Amino acid sequence: MNTKSTVSFASKVGAILAVAGSAVGLGNVWRFPTEAGEHGGAAFILIYVLFMLLLGVPVMVTEFVIGRHGHKDVTHSFLSMSGGRRGWKWMGLLPVVAGFLVLSYYSVVAGWTLYYAFEAGLNGFAGKDAATYAADFVSFSSHPLWPSVWMAVTVSLTCGVVALGVRRGIERGAKIMMPLLFLLILVLVGCSLSLPGAERGLRFLLQPDFSRVTGSTVLSAMGQAFFSLSVGICCLCTYACYFRRDVDLMKDGLKVASIDTLVALLSGLIIFPAVYSVPGLQPDAGPSLVFITLPNVFQQVFSGVPLLAYVFSLLFYLLLVMAALTSSISMLEMAVAYFHEEWRVSRPLSAIGVSLVCLLLGTACSLSFGVWADVKVLGLNFFDLFDFLVAKLLMPIGSLLMCVFVGWVVDEQVVRQEITNQGTLRSPLYRLWLFLVRYVAPLCILLIFANELGLFRVLFATVH
Repeated sequence: MNTKSTVSFASKVGAILAVAGSAVGLGNVWRFPTEAGEHGGAAFILIYVLFMLLLGVPVMVTEFVIGRHGHKDVTHSFLSMSGGRRGWKWMGLLPVVAGFLVLSYYSVVAGWTLYYAFEAGLNGFAGKDAATYAADFVSFSSHPLWPSVWMAVTVSLTCGVVALGVRRGIERGAKIMMPLLFLLILVLVGCSLSLPGAERGLRFLLQPDFSRVTGSTVLSAMGQAFFSLSVGICCLCTYACYFRRDVDLMKDGLKVASIDTLVALLSGLIIFPAVYSVPGLQPDAGPSLVFITLPNVFQQVFSGVPLLAYVFSLLFYLLLVMAALTSSISMLEMAVAYFHEEWRVSRPLSAIGVSLVCLLLGTACSLSFGVWADVKVLGLNFFDLFDFLVAKLLMPIGSLLMCVFVGWVVDEQVVRQEITNQGTLRSPLYRLWLFLVRYVAPLCILLIFANELGLFRVLFATVH
């Protein structure tokens, strides 16, 4: 049971693309522009990049250290790195629980993106006004059947990739989907920057206005840097189990963070110029930006050239589908790796079994927007409950425990050996990284935890 797996990514490029695909998701294309729009654009972005370096990268490398050391599944990795302290083995159950929960509600939104790509392909956005887009989204998302059907398609695609294995499925899929994702982004950026009014969007995105920076801006930028990389739920730790021994964890961690940030910034270059090209629209429309505002924007800004409206809409939603799939693959792999490695269930059977459970849970999440909207647990519908458990509990608590584990529990010599690849690499940033993991990252995570639970709002309301 404790023998190390011989499975690994075939190449360094494949490993980086797979991990970057896990980090790059709908949050980069959806949440990042929304957060930047709500908090002043460029000033928010600068603070976000700072916290990516102070928080995101250190925690990500912490996951890499744990996963690569065990080189099997996360449960074994924690047990091995703790020196046999069985109390830490339960941390290996975190990716199993998180995998089921996060894929269940994430696949609902992924299904929406696939449906919108299908609609765009059929030119279904043509000739509609803003009110119709809003009504169409509400009608679709609340339907008792079709959102679940599209969700099932996305889960099936994800299952197919994971069932093929680490090299033939996950790595090969990343090598195809990540370059395609970047190609779609670059084409869309070029189109968006050619629009009238694009300079206003560029100014908003690239010209800092520090007068708009508040405590809320800092907390939101900190949270975006944290959630953008999907740290804390062992997605990255699971992929790191397949790293070869010659992977430079620190260097590749910075590469993944750079790719993740670049996708987020390029998404802003797509969305802000397009939104500012339509009078009266603002870039802080929230989640409705993607499914209500942008279809309207694409039709209006290309109203004189219907073919461009069609192409732009189709490419944008295909981009969302690619981003959703690259992340959902890592979510499914978390639970599949556990059952495959610890319980010796074949990979295809593990993938199918986990997918079926996620489909059942995801159906409950999907119905939360319609016929089960009034079904509540702790005052939350199923979709919001799963989101709460993952984003507000599992991610911050998991990240905090991993920082404590690597920073304070594990023998520092073991940690240093992993970072330096058994002494074969120079690592001038090692001491800085260890300081961030021990002190700075835990403090930031606690602030994010408190903010996500609404404790600061309660405090400020009490003071005022």
